Amino acid sequence: MNPLLVTCVVLIHEGKVMAAQRAAHMDLPGSWEFPGGKLEEGEDPQAGLIREVREELSIAIRVIGSLTPVTHAYPSKTIQLLPFLARWESGTILLAEHAQLRWLEQKDLLSLAWAPADLPIVHELAENWVKLITSS
Repeated sequence: MNPLLVTCVVLIHEGKVMAAQRAAHMDLPGSWEFPGGKLEEGEDPQAGLIREVREELSIAIRVIGSLTPVTHAYPSKTIQLLPFLARWESGTILLAEHAQLRWLEQKDLLSLAWAPADLPIVHELAENWVKLITSS
């Protein structure tokens, strides 16, 4: 069975990145993740990410790069997580799906209980912070 394609955004704003906490009604409630969601059939990953961020956070973003995709097998499904770096372009954040969000500095990245599929992205960010975040 092919993995479910899911996008996520590493949203950069003022030298920090956004983490969102999964709400009680979601799988893995209370876990932290980079916001995003499932791609629709035939949807371009960047277009899907822009759509998901607009639906979940009510903001417009500009994709500026990508990170290493992650394939993770959960008990009920396998996902391929496609992470993109982006900047907040416009709009006011309104949480439609998540319980809360935080803006993290490099030193804070490993302080949260991340969803397992997001952990490799967290480690990639931590190891390459200066290149990825401060130069973006």
